Parts: sequence; C-alpha cells; structure tokens
Amino acid sequence: MNKYYLTTPLYYVNAAPHIGHTYTTMAAETIARFKRMQGYDAVMFTGTDEHGQKVERAAEAIGKTPQAFTDLISAEFRTQWEKLNIRVDRTIRTTAPEHHKIVQWLFQRCMDNGYIYKGSYSGQYCVYDELYVNEAKPGDPCPECGRTTETVTEENYFFKLSAFQQKLIELYESQPDFIQPETRRNEVLSFVRAGLNDLSISRTTLKWGIPLPVEGKHVFYVWFDALIGYMSAVADGGFDGNGLWPADLHLIGKEIVRFHAVFWPAFLMAGNVPLPKRVFAHGWLLFENDKMSKSRGNIVRSEPIRQVMGADALRYFLLREIVFGQDGSFSFDALITRYNSDLANGIGNLASRTLTMVTQYRKGAIPEGSDPGIAELAGTTIETVQQTFDRFEFSKGLEAIWSLISAVDKYIVTMAPWKLARDTSEEAQANLNKTLYTAAEALRVVTALLSPVLPQSAPKIWAQLGMTDSLDNVTFAGLKWGGLPAGQQIGEISGVFPRIEIKEGVTKMRELEEKVSAEQAALLGKKPEAAEEAPGSPKIPIDDFLKVDLRAGLVLQAERVKGSDKLMHLKVDIGEAQPRTIVAGIAEAYGPEQLLNRKVVIVANLQPRKLKGIESQGMIVAASVEGGKPVLAGFHEDIPVGARLK
Repeated sequence: MNKYYLTTPLYYVNAAPHIGHTYTTMAAETIARFKRMQGYDAVMFTGTDEHGQKVERAAEAIGKTPQAFTDLISAEFRTQWEKLNIRVDRTIRTTAPEHHKIVQWLFQRCMDNGYIYKGSYSGQYCVYDELYVNEAKPGDPCPECGRTTETVTEENYFFKLSAFQQKLIELYESQPDFIQPETRRNEVLSFVRAGLNDLSISRTTLKWGIPLPVEGKHVFYVWFDALIGYMSAVADGGFDGNGLWPADLHLIGKEIVRFHAVFWPAFLMAGNVPLPKRVFAHGWLLFENDKMSKSRGNIVRSEPIRQVMGADALRYFLLREIVFGQDGSFSFDALITRYNSDLANGIGNLASRTLTMVTQYRKGAIPEGSDPGIAELAGTTIETVQQTFDRFEFSKGLEAIWSLISAVDKYIVTMAPWKLARDTSEEAQANLNKTLYTAAEALRVVTALLSPVLPQSAPKIWAQLGMTDSLDNVTFAGLKWGGLPAGQQIGEISGVFPRIEIKEGVTKMRELEEKVSAEQAALLGKKPEAAEEAPGSPKIPIDDFLKVDLRAGLVLQAERVKGSDKLMHLKVDIGEAQPRTIVAGIAEAYGPEQLLNRKVVIVANLQPRKLKGIESQGMIVAASVEGGKPVLAGFHEDIPVGARLK
C-alpha cells in the first residue's frame, strides 16, 4: 500500500484555536480520508509551533512562563481536534526534545555544506509575522500586516538563501504543481525572480527558542525551527525516502506560502534532504466578508457551532460553500441555510423517506430490482468525485453528489411508490421493488462518497441501511452499483439532520460564542475588559500641525501590489509637474476600479519610503475604527487638484 503523508501548518500558540485553524485541519483530514478510500495508507500530521517572540511576550503578559503557556495552549488544540472528530495520526510540539535534535541536525548539514555563515543584522523586524523587513526604515509598517516594525540590531547566523534563486525557479518550472493554486505559484515565482536576500536564522535578543549547536547564546529563528516539525514528527522512518518523508502535501493558508514554498525547500536543498511533493495554499476565511482577526474582534470559534449543529455540519459547509484555494465568506445565517437545504432537506430527507418506504412496503427487507439510468448516473458520480477531490475541488465534487440525490428524488416522485403499493398487479409490485432498491442503493453510494466529509453522520445512515461492514473499509475500487444485497434487513430508522430554525440557531451560537470566548480569555489569564473612555490624544501646538502639507489629489492610476493583499500602487495628481507615486494599505477595502478619478487627501511632505520595492512619495489619508477597513477622506464639493487643506 502506497503512503500519503500530508500536513497542516504547525499552529502558532500565541492564542487559542479558532475556526481558521479548524478550516485547514478539517480540509486536511478530509483529504486523508479520501486518500484512504483510494487505497493509500494516509497519515495526517498537525502540530504546534511554540517558540518565538510573540509566544514569549504573550506568556509574559499573563504572568506565565513560556513553557507553562505553551503547555496550556497546545492542550487546547489537541482538545479541539478530539471534539471535532478529527483523527490526528502524527503530531509534534516544537518544544519537544526529539524535535530539537532534528532542527540541530538539519542546521549542521546546511552548515557543513557551506550554506550558513555568521554575520550581523541591523534593520526592521515584524514581531507579529516573525518577519525581517529588509527595505523598511525605523517606524515603517510591516508590508504584510501593517503593524509597526521594530528595530533590531544583533549578531546572527545567516542562511544563504540567495544561492537558491535559480534552483527554486527550476523547481517551480519543472514541477508546476509544486505550488498550488496557480495564483499562489505566480506570486512565489515573481517574488523569487525579483531576487533573494540571505536570511537570518538565529536570534540573540530572544531566549525562548532552540539553542544552536554552535553557540549557546543563539536560538533558532522561529521559521527555521517550526518548518522542521514536519520532519521531526516522522523521524522514526528516516529521511531517505523509505519512511513517511517526504511529505506528499503541505496544506497551508496563503499568508504563509512564502515560508513553505521558498524558505523551506531551500533549507532542504541545502541539507540534501528530499523535498515535499506539493504545497497547497488555501484562501482566507472571511466573517461576513471581512477577514477574521483578533484585532478586528470578529474571531469565530468552532465549539459553539459543534454544540448547536455538530462538527459535520461545519465541515460540510466549509468544503461545499467555499471554492477551495480562494477566499470564502462565513456567517451563521449562511451555515444554517446550507445545512437545512443540503443536509436536512437533501441527504437527510432521502434517507428518511427511502428507509421508511422499505419498512412500510417491504417490512424492512431490501427488495430486488434496479433502474439503469440512476445506476449509470451513480457510476458517473463516483468517477466525478474521485477526479474533483483529487484536484481539491471539493465544492464541485459535492455538487455532483447532490445532483445524484436530486435525480433520485425526482425518480421517486416519478415512480410514485405510494401509488404502486396500492396496486397488487405483478407489474406494479415489480416497479415498486425496482424503485425501492434504486433509492436505497443510491443512498448507499451517496453515503460512501460523503464519508470523508461527514465522518460522524455517514456511518449512522450506513448502519440504518443495514450494512454490517465498516464504512472505513469502503474503497473506490470496490464502490460499484449493486453492492446492496437484496433481502438485507435495514436497521432502526432515526433522523440524522433535524432542521434548525435560523433565528434560534444563530442566537444560540452567538450566546455560546460569548461564553467560549470568555472561557478562553480566563484560560489565558485575561481579565474581562471593562468599558472605559479612550484616553485623549496628546495635544500639539498649531505650529506642528501647520508643518503637515495636506493636498487634494486625483487618482490617475491604481493597481494592486504583487505579493501583498493590503497594498495598492497609486499615481496621484496633486498639481505638480508629475503625478506622485503612493503605496497605500487600502487594497482590502477598495478595488482599483473604485479609485480611478477619485479625489483624495494626500500628505505631501513625508519623507519617501520603500514598500515592496516601490518608493512611496506621500501618504493617503483615511479613517478607520480599530480593526475596521479604512475609509478614504474625500470632498462633498468640487475642489481643484493640488488645493491645500487648512
């Protein structure tokens, strides 16, 4: 049996788990279950990334040691997966001694091969993204998250990332599916082709990390440390290709694609270690069309949903509603609407009506007979699901399954078994047998196909069909029409997907969300925040304000900055000989087409600074509440370009 080793990211433990973690992990485990149906020995990994400055500061903020803090949060992740019925085959904590050994082993291999040297770094560092921002100046924001960078000056060990530019390009071109989807591949190719700088992989100003094997005062940069967790979790099989390594799939969120598709393969190349076969970066989960984040205060947790609707309802929604690889929107209303439409009224209704008719008309025994049209559609659906799930097109695969369900529903209505049951003629009874068998066999096929997505609910329907073999043993090779034995007695019938009223369900989940949020805050040692007046801004003299040169500007050009979800590259006319180039963090709030020919307010006398390699010659003025999207300042009346604001 061929192995298939897939991984989620090692989740960072600076905060408790939320639905974003659940999305990746449920998708990964669905893939693992699907691969087992294909005949693979699928092994799924997830773990926790427990070092770094963010963790150190988060622990300090609540009066705990880093070790005590990471013990607490990593346990929360494990509990989360158990409650959500997620099977974890391999795991690692980066604080584990066995992980430390592998990190130091790979470092030594890279050093022995001449790809690590000692130097010093002085520049800007983003604590939130654990990212060195080489082009930034003191006080500049991080190009990824927009938070203010910190100035760092320290002695470091550097990895010769610059030596791998051509090798990485060759990798991407020779293996086009190494990075997917295509949009992420293009981003990474563009980033690497622009040139790579050597990467600091140690810190001396940080204590909470794995010591380097060469000097006691150095600890590993968190991203060198964490990525190796994919290997240390399967170190028992070695790394020569005979064990679980290399990974067949790294499943990640798009915000960490650079670390996995650039840094990680370069580290492995330097150490002469086999590369993972594929990196797939899915999109963000948006809450009511806004990105979820702690700063926005719109984090959703999985536990309230599980308590009200069950884990399968959440898994189905995430894989059916969202095109995997793209950003997708989540809301409680949409969740319940999809649940009622597809699960309660779809598969749930088909199971209930089919099994009830078998009980009522044939005393619970599966009759003989089959409709060739439905049989052919079922065979086509089995093939479609395999092909779409292989491409991680879960939504398309599930759509095909529901097309089969819809066809069977229509077939039942057309055949009208309730009428056939009243007709005692031989022909009518034969048609009744055919109808009941066709509906029940279609239900068996559908249930098997849905088992990777509904791992708790599908076995219940399977048992009600009277199937005695485990659903876990069903493979695509053996899943063919006609596998339901005639004469088989069905099991006890019970509803699997009861309808949920939207208003009641949403209210209950919101109440539980507040409760779980408070429980997590208490777990982290945080006190409930009391409402208080915002402190007043420091007063400045009028002379200081008059130093700021505010101008009315007209946006002539607008395009998104490659490699950034936040930044927009603008050309703005402020009445000068040439339009100003301005890079603004407004791309999540405005599209280029919304900005063209728009009057805006520009700070015209700021010192230029580089963002993503583009020199910005000013700043655009916008307002926002904490965590909200920026809203551009503008004018209700016409104002000439270049006019000064006073």
